[in-house]
Amino acid sequence: MELEKRLQSFPYKLILGSASPRRQELLKSLGFSYTLSPVNADEQWPQELKGEQISLFLSKLKSDGFNRPLEKNELLITADTIVWCENKVYNKPLDFEDGKKMLASLAGRMHEVFTSVCLRSADKRVSFTDCSKVFFKPLSEAEIEYYLRNFKPYDKAGAYGVQDWLGYVAIEKIEGSFYNVMGLPVKLLYEHLMDF
Repeated sequence: MELEKRLQSFPYKLILGSASPRRQELLKSLGFSYTLSPVNADEQWPQELKGEQISLFLSKLKSDGFNRPLEKNELLITADTIVWCENKVYNKPLDFEDGKKMLASLAGRMHEVFTSVCLRSADKRVSFTDCSKVFFKPLSEAEIEYYLRNFKPYDKAGAYGVQDWLGYVAIEKIEGSFYNVMGLPVKLLYEHLMDF
């Protein structure tokens, strides 16, 4: 009952600045109510940034791109997820061929998934990142093409969703948070929200 009261009397009105259905579902599942206001940002980053520096930069960029000043009682949540493999970033695929190249190069090896979150109120900003290591089995060309044709993962970093068909058949193990790979490190987010 005490936690229920605390969640219901959370002092901020949460705004989720993301169009991702996965992030929306995960935030709702944490027990917080929120309004949705996706931020459109030009997702470019300085070329010298590596790994988690990229997702951190982009989560802050999205926060700064919010379309109006925040009210005193509002808290904006923005996030960015990247796939990082052998010193290279795998963002959302441009098309079928791009997705095919991505998945062929991720197959049979380990990659890291970085999700960074930026929490911002009118007078405070907190950012954090979580990292999960994902191990893929080797994939045949037929499996990759079947996945791209039937699941069209063009809105997903690395051209795959951990929660759909490729996640079921390709992932041998994950070191770290499953939900981080899905797009939101919910345990860390919960802790930071309760501390905010």
